[in-house]
Amino acid sequence: MISYKTLLWPLLFLCMIGSARAQVNDTAAADIDPQIDNNLVKFGASLRPLHQVAGAPVAFYSYFWEFGDGSYSFEKEPVHIYKDTGNYDVRLYATNNYDDGKKPNTRPRRLRVNSRSMLANNKTPVFFTGDGSLEIKANQQPKPGEDMVLLIGYRNKNNAAAPMSGSIMLLYNEKQFSQNCFDVSDTRSYHQEKSIAVESMMAWMPQTDAIEQKEAANGLFSVSAGVNGPTADKRQMLQQVKQEMNTFRQHTIWRISDVQKGDEQFMFVTVNTLPDMIKDTNAVVTISGLFIPDDPSMEMEKFNLELQIVASHDPNRMQLKNRKLNYRFTRKNKDNTYKVQFQNTGKGPAKKVAITITMPGMLNTASLELVDMKPKCPLCETATGNQSCIDTVVTNDSIQFIFNNIYLPGTQQDGVSDPDSTKGYIKYRIRFAKNMHKQSFQSRAAIVFDKNEPVYTNRSTGSFKKGISPGIIIGLGSTIGAAVNNIASRQYTLGFTVSEYAAYKKYLQWELFLRSDESFERFVTRRQGGDTILNGRAYKVQYRDSYQKIKVASMELVPFEFRYNLASFVSAGAGMLASVEVSRNTTNTIRGLLFDANGGTLALDGEVGKQKESFTTFRGAVFADVQLGVVRTGPAAGVRFYQYLNPSYRNVMLYASWKF
Repeated sequence: MISYKTLLWPLLFLCMIGSARAQVNDTAAADIDPQIDNNLVKFGASLRPLHQVAGAPVAFYSYFWEFGDGSYSFEKEPVHIYKDTGNYDVRLYATNNYDDGKKPNTRPRRLRVNSRSMLANNKTPVFFTGDGSLEIKANQQPKPGEDMVLLIGYRNKNNAAAPMSGSIMLLYNEKQFSQNCFDVSDTRSYHQEKSIAVESMMAWMPQTDAIEQKEAANGLFSVSAGVNGPTADKRQMLQQVKQEMNTFRQHTIWRISDVQKGDEQFMFVTVNTLPDMIKDTNAVVTISGLFIPDDPSMEMEKFNLELQIVASHDPNRMQLKNRKLNYRFTRKNKDNTYKVQFQNTGKGPAKKVAITITMPGMLNTASLELVDMKPKCPLCETATGNQSCIDTVVTNDSIQFIFNNIYLPGTQQDGVSDPDSTKGYIKYRIRFAKNMHKQSFQSRAAIVFDKNEPVYTNRSTGSFKKGISPGIIIGLGSTIGAAVNNIASRQYTLGFTVSEYAAYKKYLQWELFLRSDESFERFVTRRQGGDTILNGRAYKVQYRDSYQKIKVASMELVPFEFRYNLASFVSAGAGMLASVEVSRNTTNTIRGLLFDANGGTLALDGEVGKQKESFTTFRGAVFADVQLGVVRTGPAAGVRFYQYLNPSYRNVMLYASWKF
C-alpha cells in the first residue's frame, strides 16, 4: 500500500510547475503568425488568455502593428502588401483592457519577403485629425512599469511643389512633476530621419529678418506676413523653442528632409514608462512635439499629446486637466476642465451614448460650459428631425450628456479597422461654488451605450497643494495663582508661525516666540544690628536688606502643535513648547536704615553689583488654546493656557494673530 505522504511530493511538484508556467505565460511575448503569399502577408498572433476583471466589461486586447517598412495598423489581423523585397522586423504591441494580468511582452519577428510590387496599394489608416504638419499618437495610456509606442507622423501639406525639410523635437518629463515619467529607449525610422543635437537644429533655423509675431487661437505658432513671406527669424524661433524646453527636462530631436508634397511619413518611438514615476494614477502628463521648418515662409508648429497615468487599461475613463491646484490663487470662479473618454467595445454600433457624471458639492453645476466633443454634434435644442445631437441635463449634483442618433462603431464589429472611429469624448469646464473649501473633490462617470448596462469610469480626484502660510502673533501673558520665584508675573510676546495655507480641518503648526518678561524685584536677605562707619562717622545699623532686580528675555519654540478648525471662525489647538532664557540680567541693591550718636537717621539705597547670564535655564510646557476670527487665513484673537515645568507654574496668554 502506497503511503499518502509518498503521493504528496509529486502532487506538490506538479503544482509548482503549473504555477511557474502560469507566471511565464502571463508575461510571454505575442507569438506572431504571418501567412505569406508572395509580397502579401496576413498577420495573426497568439496571446495569453485574458484575466477578466470582476465587474468590468468583457476583457479584450487592442492591437498596434509595426510592419517594419514605416507602415502600421490597429487591426487584429491586418493584411499588408510589401512594395519591395527584403527582411522586415514586425512588432505587435497588444494592450490588455479590463484585464488584471501583465501586458504581453513585445518581441520582433523577422519576416522575409521575396517578391516586389511597386504598385502595391495598402489600406492606410487615417492618422491626421487636424490641419497641422505634425501629430503624435500613443498605442496606449501610460502604466508604470510598461512600455508604450509613440507614433510620430509628419507631412508636407504645402501647396507648393517644393519638398519640405526641418527638425522635429520631442519634449517629455515635465518639470512640474518631481520624478521623471518616461525614458526613450528606441526609435525606428524609415525615411532617413537623423538624430541631431540642439546646436545642429539651430544651424538649420531660418535666417530671415524678424517681423511682427502673434499667437494663433489654436495654439500653434504663427506670424503675420504676406503671401509666402517670412514668418519668423532665427532669434524669434529660438526664443520660442527655449520657452517650450523650459517646461520639460528632456528632449530628442530628429532631422527630416525631402518630404514631397502630400507625403505622410512616420517614426516609431518606444518609450519606457518608469516604475517610480508619478504615484498618482489618473494624473495627466503631457508630451509635446515641435516642428521647426527650414522654410521661413512656413509656420513653426506645436502638438501636445495629453496622457493619463493609469493603474489598469480601461478605454472608458475620466480625467481632470489640473489635478493639483494652488488654493492661494484659486477663487470660486476658477475653471476646472474635465474630459470623459469612451469607447464602444461591442459587436455592433451604438446609436445613443448617455454619460452621467456625479458632481461634488464644491463645484457649481450652473457654470457648466461645453468645450468639445466627439462625435461632433449640434445641441438638441437646435437640431431638426432625426439629426444627430447632444443633450445636456443639469442638476445640483450631476450632469448628463446624451449623444442621440449617432453612429459609433464597435471594436468587435465586422469591417471596423480604425479604433479611433469607435472612440468618443466629452470635454467641459465647470467652476467652483461659493462655499468651496480646501478639500479634495471627486467625480465619476457612468456610460451607457444604447440600453446596455452602465460602464463606470475611474474616480477623477482633484486636490489642492498644501502651500505655506506664515503668520504673526502678539500676546500678553500672565502667571496664574501665587507668585513663582524667579518668574515674572507678566510677559510680552512676539511670535511667528508657519502652517499649511488655509487648511480645511486638521493641520500642524510650528511657532517661534521672542518673550520679554516685565522686570521684577526679588528680596534676598535682611541683616539687623551691627556698627558701621560711613564718611568718617560711626553709625548703628537697624537693618540692611538685599534685593535683586531681574530682567529676562526668552526664546520659545513650538516644535509640534496640532490644530483643528471647528468652523471657518473658530479653531482649537494643543501642543508642546520648549523655552530657553536667552539672557537674565540681575542688579543687586542694598536698602538699609542707620542711626548716629546724636539720634539722626540715614537711609541707604544703592546698587552693589550686576550679573548677566545667557542660555542657562531651560524649561518645557504643554498648552491648549481657542481662537476666534478668520482662523484659516486672516486676523484672529485667542486665549492660550500653559502648564510650565521646571519650575511648575501656570500661565495664560491673550493674543492676536494674522495668517497670510
